Amino acid sequence: MSTTDTSPPIQLLVAEDDPVSRKLLTANLAKWNYDAIMTEDGIQAWEVMSGPDPPKVLILDWMMPGLDGLQLTERIRQSDGISSVYIILLTAKGRNEDIVAGLNAGANDYITKPFHPQELHARVAVGIRMAELQLALHEKVTALEKALSEVKELRGLLPICSYCKKVRNDDNYWEHIERFIGEHSHAEFSHGICPDCYEKHIKPQLKRHSAEQ
Repeated sequence: MSTTDTSPPIQLLVAEDDPVSRKLLTANLAKWNYDAIMTEDGIQAWEVMSGPDPPKVLILDWMMPGLDGLQLTERIRQSDGISSVYIILLTAKGRNEDIVAGLNAGANDYITKPFHPQELHARVAVGIRMAELQLALHEKVTALEKALSEVKELRGLLPICSYCKKVRNDDNYWEHIERFIGEHSHAEFSHGICPDCYEKHIKPQLKRHSAEQ
């Protein structure tokens, strides 16, 4: 089961041509309550990954007929939409140069055969966490892009009357500048009186009011 709550849960894909290894993987993943799709070779795995809503965490056997784990990893990394999945290579190759080759091909992690169940559990849990972080980041980026697309901006040349300061809109209608800006942006107005207008309009009114009293 995933270490954090997600809805729906992160799905796994397993590609393993050896029946015994596949049975062991199936039993362990089911015991840990992971949702996994089991495939028998790289061709089947690629068909799943090419379909709608592909799994986010993959366990790929290196040595498989048709399309091996290394080739499948390279193909996935070159494919738009699925290149960010988390890939664990399962291999009997334990030499350093083999491990480096797998990581250079795009694998995130590796497990050597015969695998230890606790190690498999720990590495899959890391993959699940990374996939969840990727999903959460994608959702936040999507929400941010949506918010930015809804932001209204004023751009270009605005015709404004030299006397009354009304603005001509796209319909060739003149309207008050505060109304125009309010309709074309998210700005709100708080009215006040500038010093020049105070001297010109307010101060004379105050003097007349004082004189009348």
